[in-house]
Amino acid sequence: MGTFQAWDWIIVVMYFLLLAGITWWVIRKNRDTADDYFLAGRNLGWFIIGASIFASNIGSEHLVGLAGSGCTDGVAMAHYELHAWCLLVLGWVMVPFYMRSKVFTMPEFLEKRFSPTARWILSVISLVAYILTKIAVGIFAGGIVFSVLLPEMSLTIGGMVLDSFWIGSIVVILLTGLYTIIGGLRAVAYTEAIQTVILVLGSVLVTIFGLKALGGWSELRAICGSDMFNLWKPMVPAGVESTWAPVSEPGRMAWYFNDNYPWLGMLFCAPIIGLWYWCTDQYIVQRTLGAPNETQARRGSICASFLKLLPVFIFIIPGMICFALASKPELVGDVQVLRETLFNSDGVLIRDEAQKAFPLLVATVLPTGVRGMVVAGLLAALMSSLAGVFNASSTLYTMDFYSKFRPKASQHQLVWVGRVATAVMVLIGLAWIPVIKGGKGLYDYLQGVQAYLAPPIFVVFFLGVFNKRLNSKGCVSALIVGFVLGIFRLAIDTPVKLMSDFSYAEGSFFWIVNHIFFQYFSLIILVVCIAVMLIVSYFTREPSYEHISGLTYGTVTDEHKKESRSSWTRLDVLFSVALVLVIVGVYLYFRG
Repeated sequence: MGTFQAWDWIIVVMYFLLLAGITWWVIRKNRDTADDYFLAGRNLGWFIIGASIFASNIGSEHLVGLAGSGCTDGVAMAHYELHAWCLLVLGWVMVPFYMRSKVFTMPEFLEKRFSPTARWILSVISLVAYILTKIAVGIFAGGIVFSVLLPEMSLTIGGMVLDSFWIGSIVVILLTGLYTIIGGLRAVAYTEAIQTVILVLGSVLVTIFGLKALGGWSELRAICGSDMFNLWKPMVPAGVESTWAPVSEPGRMAWYFNDNYPWLGMLFCAPIIGLWYWCTDQYIVQRTLGAPNETQARRGSICASFLKLLPVFIFIIPGMICFALASKPELVGDVQVLRETLFNSDGVLIRDEAQKAFPLLVATVLPTGVRGMVVAGLLAALMSSLAGVFNASSTLYTMDFYSKFRPKASQHQLVWVGRVATAVMVLIGLAWIPVIKGGKGLYDYLQGVQAYLAPPIFVVFFLGVFNKRLNSKGCVSALIVGFVLGIFRLAIDTPVKLMSDFSYAEGSFFWIVNHIFFQYFSLIILVVCIAVMLIVSYFTREPSYEHISGLTYGTVTDEHKKESRSSWTRLDVLFSVALVLVIVGVYLYFRG
């Protein structure tokens, strides 16, 4: 396996010097105010917004989890990446409401639309979601990358030996937390724009050198076979193509028993998670809130939607390349490391080891110098993902909790509290890593947790915007019921993930809950939340329509419509249509 040489280290050091320079520039430019620290003074341009959204999203779960999924399941997980159209929904549907409301956070928008109670509940749910997903996953992936690239690294502290996994996790946290705490959203956004360029370029090089080592695209298709190149197969079980019935095993119903990405879940659940994530999550939407106007926010969303298509080719395909290289017995040299790592003595792929696919490819197929640049790209993705969630978490805590309890707090105090909140979230995330390590895979873990927490948030935002009759009681009821159902499922799943010898009695209630496919359980939560919100709202008093003016389609004034119409041109529409056509083209190509 290739090792780091002098030029590799020089390039990595240059990357960190670049980050340090940007952070220093931001520190000198920043004013000590909440608006500047949390929303970059609402002065971000469309490219910075788009690149920042992309860099925040394309992080640890893609470097480790998505590439690992490509190694084990081929293009199956590309469905989630092809939900780039959700960013068009953000730009065209939700951005006008967010920009008119002039809010700092998504929970604050719920307060304006519904009530302060709704704001508080969503803030709690969002912080829990960040701890269980983005922070812990980012830390875990940093450790995975270091354990592959620098496996011999270790450190002894007080008799306790830290291996390269834990050293990598801690280093990524400290470096990312440092520039996030100091510079706020402006530092996050501008560093992410640079990191996007480094990440994309580095990942493209991995794909190019990987295909060169393998023998080209045709060789990849020949080794992986039509199944791994088939986007439709995970959705249409063998033997039922004509009916699309959700049946996975003879005599068993797939809606009840576990299955690999059945069509019903991908068709209905995946878009719900996508719309929640891209259109209502503070982690993503905060970038558009930093725009000076609706035009820049929308164009930033459109820009991000095109960038979002890249992971199919720069993460999933490298994962498949790694599998193909390891499957060729005639290849020798560094490639043997791939075979020894990914396959057991019987030639069976080890799913847990597949999470190392991307860093393994970096370590084996790239020449000196290029390896250093790609590792800088890996670190860029890990750090940008964590930086985004650190900033979003501190914004939520400071603006939705602390400022409510201390309404007279100075701007300086708000900024200081936001920095402290970042450090606390990191420590909590560290404690959750063992749960991730016990799961099926990083990307599966992430999609599962999001599937349990997303439905109630999706329901209250989208139904709240499209139906002016829905009130705060309905919103609060749906949030509470959905959150309880999601946490209940997580509580049932956690012992199984943590303890390899633990299982529920077959046929028991807990066993049934644990074995319902995560996407189907998510749909159950969705239906329950919709029913709860509608029933409670229509059986209680209607809201004051003057109070929610401009926050729903039913209360948008002619002045609002005129302002929104003047914010876009035919070129914005053209690019939006082009994105949809590209997505359709990808689906048509990956048919096995």
